[in-house]
Amino acid sequence: MTTANSLEKTTMRKVFWRIIPYTFVLYVISYLDRANIGYAALEMNKELALTAEAFGFAGGIFFIGYFLFEVPSNVMLQKYGSRIWISRILITWGAIALATGFVQNATQLYILRFLLGVAEAGFFPGIIIYLTYWFRAKEQATTVALFTAAIPVSYLLGAPLSTWIMDNVSGFGLSGWRWMLILEGFPALAFGVFNIFYMTDRPEKAKWLTREQRDWLVAELAADEANRKDVKHLGLWQAISNPKVLFLSAIYFIYQIGNLGIGLWMPQIIQGFSASLSHFQIGLIAMIPYAVATVAMVAWSWHSDRTGERKMHTALPLLVGGIALASTGLTANPAVAVMLISVALAGIYAFKSPFWSLPSLFLSRATAAVSIAAINSIGNLGGFVGPYAMGWAKTTTGSPLGGLLVLAGLLFVAFLMTWLMRLSNKPDAGRDPSGQFDMAAGSKT
Repeated sequence: MTTANSLEKTTMRKVFWRIIPYTFVLYVISYLDRANIGYAALEMNKELALTAEAFGFAGGIFFIGYFLFEVPSNVMLQKYGSRIWISRILITWGAIALATGFVQNATQLYILRFLLGVAEAGFFPGIIIYLTYWFRAKEQATTVALFTAAIPVSYLLGAPLSTWIMDNVSGFGLSGWRWMLILEGFPALAFGVFNIFYMTDRPEKAKWLTREQRDWLVAELAADEANRKDVKHLGLWQAISNPKVLFLSAIYFIYQIGNLGIGLWMPQIIQGFSASLSHFQIGLIAMIPYAVATVAMVAWSWHSDRTGERKMHTALPLLVGGIALASTGLTANPAVAVMLISVALAGIYAFKSPFWSLPSLFLSRATAAVSIAAINSIGNLGGFVGPYAMGWAKTTTGSPLGGLLVLAGLLFVAFLMTWLMRLSNKPDAGRDPSGQFDMAAGSKT
């Protein structure tokens, strides 16, 4: 007879390998299509006659569409199920990403970038909630980290891939940057179709688990939810307007200004080190910070799960990222700048997984679905402000490095806001030992 311990190990191992690598690949594709405009800018800005501010606006308007449709998209995901809705998201964003390769002017670029945000809205929070359907609270930071590690990995892979395509693929009168956008749009379309047949909405429907494994997982997840006695279940508007949700949204908004500001401008920052660098060499250099960030992100999240602590694991990376980013803006040495950017990105990405564990500490799983969408939606407006602010700073100072000081200051603000949150470390038996979530000015949940 199978022991409880071996049943747990075999079940969770099977669930992990079925879900995490697959969602990781989907998120790599997502970020590749979102961020490759940063590499396209090395040629595109000149061909379309884009100023620094215009490019910053094109990079940021994605998040306006994202903001407007994030919560409605997540409501639809709850209604139609992850399998159908994630497939819809993949197919529509793939088609729009591909079409961006044919834009002829700034206006067309703005429209398609806005529509790309509309199409992709709901993907990230949808997957975060999808993971809670399959993994217990004590595993959440690590599983979310392994999923969101796709962000630095997408830059890690996308840097040499995108720049290689730009330097080596041509034909039909299309520039390298156009071929790059077109070719990198196809995977989303393909996986959108594949997802219909592969993704399983809930453990109850998992035919790839044995009946014993399904029954154990369903019971374990139900017990995990029941043990979180202090969580609240709120209606749609209550979840969106909850003070704690809005506070987390503000932290994420400020964080995203720094995160997405540096991410979108990274290729041009590196290009500024030397006029002799080829596109591919820029891509290879850009791999270094993201390789460091990937390792730091997974290791820090694993440590958060191991200790059960969330608040400091969320706050401290912001402090590290802010200090490193400010130092980058003050150095003129390319090697030192790359090293500091690596440390900055390590802090910026290590923040993510512990942060996304916070909502489930005070909200039920169903309410968390909407609240995470709201936090991500509001927070990602920082993705509009960050690239545009960097564009303004580059025009004003003559260098994108000057804007890093502003972004660093915002990370310090996010650090202080996170530090001011209170977490009562009174773990209940069988629940996530990180305890209850509360605001410095709030009451116990």
